[in-house]
Amino acid sequence: MTAHSSVTAADIPAEASAEPVLTPTEAEAVISHGHGKEGFVALTVGAIGVVFGDIGTSPLYAMKEALHHTRAGTDPHLATFGVISLVFWALLLLVTVKYVIFLMRADNKGEGGTLALMALAQKALGKYSPMIFFLGICGAALFYGDSLITPALTVMGAIEGFKDAPHVGHSLDSFVVPVSIVILVALFLVQSKGTEKVARLFGPVMLLWFAVIAALGVFYIVQRPAILMSLSPHYGIQFLLANGFTGFVILGSIFLVVTGAEALYADMGHFGRKPINTAWLFVAFPALVLNYLGQGALTILHPEAAANPFWRMVPHLFYWPIMVLAAMAAVIASQAVITGAFSMTQQAVQLGLLPRIDIQRTSETQAGQIYVPQVNTMLMVGVLVLIVLFQSSDNLTSAYGIAVTGTMFISTVMAYVVLRRQWLWSRARTLALLVPLGAIEAIFMASNLTKFFSGAWMPLAFGATMILIMVTWTKGTHTLTDKARRDSVMLADLIEMLKKRPPHRVAGTAIFLTSDADIAPVALMHNLKHNKVLHDKNVVLTVRTTNTPRVTEGERISIEVLNDDFKKVTLNYGFMESPNLPKALGLCRKLGLKFDIMSTSFFVGRRTVVPSANSGMPVWQDKLFIFLMKNATNPTEFFHIPPGRVVELGTQVTV
Repeated sequence: MTAHSSVTAADIPAEASAEPVLTPTEAEAVISHGHGKEGFVALTVGAIGVVFGDIGTSPLYAMKEALHHTRAGTDPHLATFGVISLVFWALLLLVTVKYVIFLMRADNKGEGGTLALMALAQKALGKYSPMIFFLGICGAALFYGDSLITPALTVMGAIEGFKDAPHVGHSLDSFVVPVSIVILVALFLVQSKGTEKVARLFGPVMLLWFAVIAALGVFYIVQRPAILMSLSPHYGIQFLLANGFTGFVILGSIFLVVTGAEALYADMGHFGRKPINTAWLFVAFPALVLNYLGQGALTILHPEAAANPFWRMVPHLFYWPIMVLAAMAAVIASQAVITGAFSMTQQAVQLGLLPRIDIQRTSETQAGQIYVPQVNTMLMVGVLVLIVLFQSSDNLTSAYGIAVTGTMFISTVMAYVVLRRQWLWSRARTLALLVPLGAIEAIFMASNLTKFFSGAWMPLAFGATMILIMVTWTKGTHTLTDKARRDSVMLADLIEMLKKRPPHRVAGTAIFLTSDADIAPVALMHNLKHNKVLHDKNVVLTVRTTNTPRVTEGERISIEVLNDDFKKVTLNYGFMESPNLPKALGLCRKLGLKFDIMSTSFFVGRRTVVPSANSGMPVWQDKLFIFLMKNATNPTEFFHIPPGRVVELGTQVTV
């Protein structure tokens, strides 16, 4: 088998929306040394641009949707006060309390997210838990579903400002879909060029966006200050009781205000905990609350504005500039999700959850700037299909939320293990925190499931497909590894045999890539069997993925000398790094292993897999695994090996 991650399921760590430019530890170092305030401010502004794009654009559609679903006959005053009360407490409990105060303290060497929490839970248990592993895979799969909907919904929500545009002689409704398509196609097409230069504008643009939406809110709050009373929770409860089952359904629309909250945790490795928390508590949270209060005040003053409260609150004089700013904010939100999907894919490949895939670097200086062509194409096609099918943000909101509620609920379940086993909280204390949060998330999830047939099925179906692919790939690779161990010769036994019956020797160094360094590599056995030769120097090379984001150069390589002819070399990579074998092997000189990369041959074993009824998987799943294996990126390209130095030797295996 070609070299691949030898990580176990228990080692699987964090997801993140992008690789960290600074880890939290490095960020703290910047803050505590000479760069102090400047470094902290830069990280905070950067977090505003990358982390809060999704949740920051929720005012475009969330309030409108919640008011739209209010039951006929409900007092408009109670509807407005009730919706704002629910919005405020959702933001306070699910974002501020759960993520900012508690969950962001649970990090994996500075990284956060569903997979980080899974790794911490596995470590806290002290053993591999199939249930925790499966929950982690589900969280990762649901993120892909969210990655499809966010660009379509945010961009359409912004462009739908056309419908209320002032001083226009005719309706611009017909332009919403084509303009949204043009913007999104352009966004996906520029991904291959890299976004390093444009990304520098993300923070200032989103900072301006939050300032504008806060100012719009204050403008109407001043006109109707009584709206501040809506922050009381009793209005939310009264509203739900007055609407009965409809109130339960409305909760699905209320949840739209917290979509994107998981980015706080997932992006922790990019900026550090303190800058993200500061950006939320002092910029994003106040601005969002003020804007929702302003939308509520507007609907009290002008009930007809409930049809599209955000755009109705924009003064005519500033309408088009704010329209352009909203479109920019929507693009930034979409970019953050796309980057997150790229990063998630890179981690999944490194961890052995997905086949090798082409991952390209678009920046020499920014580690997080990567481009994954296949994922980019998949997302672009999926987003365009969604826009054509749903036609409006109103329809798309039915599909939104279920993936996010699922991810949030999964994180709460896994947090129980971390709080009990790692933080050593008492059961009563742990349940006092997590039961209310879990109950709220479960209610939101059930509410979103009422929209199953009107769109919520889509992210669930896509997530289920990703879960099937990851489970199939993981199970198939484990089956192959087990079969290889049963059918192969142990490397130590082979070395003893070669001492008794020495083969013909040839000059040079041979490097044999393998995923299991204890057994004789397939390529080595074929070389001895068919070519009947052994090189003067032989290196059995394994690439291993660690449960940390990055590995220092000092920990990159470990060498074990077996005898004068054979050495085991293990290359360690973090789950957010791309393997580069020639570069890593160049470090071997410091450890006493000297060879010229251009006079070295790399032997790669290529397996042709055929399905078997006795593999432990159904035949259809065998065929899916074989399809994934055939479409995996060539190991030569994936590991950046000089093509002219590679020798592939194949064999046929059944699974």
